[in-house]
Amino acid sequence: MSVTDADIAHWRSWIGRTESRTEPLDVQALTRYAAAIGEQLNVEEVQPSLAHWAFFLPVAAADRIGTDGHPRRGGFLPPVSLPRRMFAASDMRFSGPLLLDRDATRISIVQDVVHKSGRSGELVLLTVEHRILQADSERLREVQTIVYRDAGAATPAIAPAAFPAEADDVAWTPSTVDLFRFSAVTFNSHRIHYDLPYATGGEGYPGLVIHGPFTAAKLFGHARRGGRTPSRFSFRAVAPLFQGQSILLREDEGGRCRAIRCDGMDAMVADVAY
Repeated sequence: MSVTDADIAHWRSWIGRTESRTEPLDVQALTRYAAAIGEQLNVEEVQPSLAHWAFFLPVAAADRIGTDGHPRRGGFLPPVSLPRRMFAASDMRFSGPLLLDRDATRISIVQDVVHKSGRSGELVLLTVEHRILQADSERLREVQTIVYRDAGAATPAIAPAAFPAEADDVAWTPSTVDLFRFSAVTFNSHRIHYDLPYATGGEGYPGLVIHGPFTAAKLFGHARRGGRTPSRFSFRAVAPLFQGQSILLREDEGGRCRAIRCDGMDAMVADVAY
């Protein structure tokens, strides 16, 4: 798909656009999120991994949903026309715990829109900063990178390969029910996560795609074993993960965590500071 200079200029006119939303941080919504990611349900005592993702969910009317299940382009984010989009990376800094059953405000700003073209085709990288404020202080700052790209060729099936596991590795094999529950609790209706005929025939994947944020939440949970509290967590998605194939969660020296695919390839890499 061709991207013109006029397209890029138009999308870059969104840089600096802001959005502010205020809502109560509901205990029950967070409990459902904790259940979906497989963590303990006493969220008022221990908040689940990346708890802020249970709140400020995107809401689009039924007639504003595209064929892929995402809200149609435009609004706060620029109407990038490349057909595929994914949550590719995030950098989070935590300043304090969220106060449940109290109002919080999220202030979002479009920081940058960058166009790239190479062997993989056209790419547009969108950077958005979110700040969550509560009780007159900033609780969390997150800078997300969203990637838009050409449809491209179909993704080949992943062939499992033998590779050595380490003693502290944790195996994770999410089921179709797990993917549905995570989609539901984050109000993410992208069809690649629950609609197998669409995922394979519409977007050319070999199976249902595991949500990047789901994998990030599992890595964050792996990083805070033993009661450790991360002050910073950044991740980048490297390769897709598919339902039905085992994933290893591994922590390396120096605060790096990885989600390793069944073929031994890193699918997501996260850096953690305490």
